[in-house]
Amino acid sequence: MDSGSGCTGTGNGINEAVLASAPPQAVSEQGDGGGGAESSSPAPPSRYESQKRRDWNTFLQYLTNHKPPLTLSRCSGAHVIEFLKYLDQFGKTKVHITGCPYFGHQNPPAPCSCPLKQAWGSLDALIGRLRAAYEENGGRPESNPFGAKAVRIYLREMREGQSKARGIPYEKKKRKRSTVATTAVTVNVSMAPTQAVDGGGDNGGIGGGDD
Repeated sequence: MDSGSGCTGTGNGINEAVLASAPPQAVSEQGDGGGGAESSSPAPPSRYESQKRRDWNTFLQYLTNHKPPLTLSRCSGAHVIEFLKYLDQFGKTKVHITGCPYFGHQNPPAPCSCPLKQAWGSLDALIGRLRAAYEENGGRPESNPFGAKAVRIYLREMREGQSKARGIPYEKKKRKRSTVATTAVTVNVSMAPTQAVDGGGDNGGIGGGDD
């Protein structure tokens, strides 16, 4: 697939340049007695919400630059996987190839020529944000391409491959549970918000890596 060059992967998000300019604050008109007051400013969005908006805008730009251009309604899980592969060029996580003498070494003693890629955990977090943004922008859950089975399989295979290549065993986090007395009803503890894309390793965001 020939993708356009409108997406970059620097800083805390995939593409800082796609952030739309914030609209000017509205100012209330003066009343008869003079001394009109400015309307109260809305609370700034959280870091997670800001990151989600940047990621969403970047993905839309990616679809526009796609050859031929794609519309969101025609986007499938296969297109999402292509997008993830496209982002690898901006990765900062060293992933050793099979023939590398440091394959499986968590702390290699010397540099090597193996490629830099996006850490699987960064892309997993990215997909979580884009999946939420898709539905927040009117998409139907049953047609959400970011929740497609093919995308889940791709991320799982990436996790396993990077774990072997980097010598970092993956351990699935156990969900914490609390039990209500006498009723034996368990409640899942809510997970913390995901981090922004490529911090390298397993939980980063695009922009910083390891090795």
